[in-house]
Amino acid sequence: MGRVRQDESDGPPAINEVALRGRASAPGEERTLPSGDVIVTLRVVVPREGTAARRAAGGAEVRRPSVDTIDVVCWTARTRRAALRLAAGDGVEVGGALRRRFYGGPAGRQSRYEVEAASVRRVAKGAPVAS
Repeated sequence: MGRVRQDESDGPPAINEVALRGRASAPGEERTLPSGDVIVTLRVVVPREGTAARRAAGGAEVRRPSVDTIDVVCWTARTRRAALRLAAGDGVEVGGALRRRFYGGPAGRQSRYEVEAASVRRVAKGAPVAS
C-alpha cells in the first residue's frame, strides 16, 4: 500500500501560538551562545485556574496556589530589551510560539520546551487579558 502524504491544504491550517500573562520570576538573563548570538531568557509564572483543594491534617480543606513556570527565550533586539527591563514580580505579557530545543547534557542528548517570544511587554498585575 502506498504512503499517503497529507498536504497542508488537506486540513485545517497549523497553528503554533502562545499567549502568556503572569509575572516575571526574576530579571531577564542575557547570554551569548557559542554561535555568537545573544539571547535573553526569563521565566514567567502563570497561576493555574481551578486548583483542586487538598485535605490537611485534621481534615480541613486547604487550597494551595498552583502555578506553571514557563521558560521564555528572546532572540530579537526588541524582545531582548523588553525582557531586560523586567524586575522580579513585574506583570508581563508574552506572545510567541512553543519550541522544542535539543542540547547536549551530562546524560547525553536532551530536550526542553520553551516559548520563543515574538512580543514581551510589562503589564499591571491583575490587568484584564486582551482578546
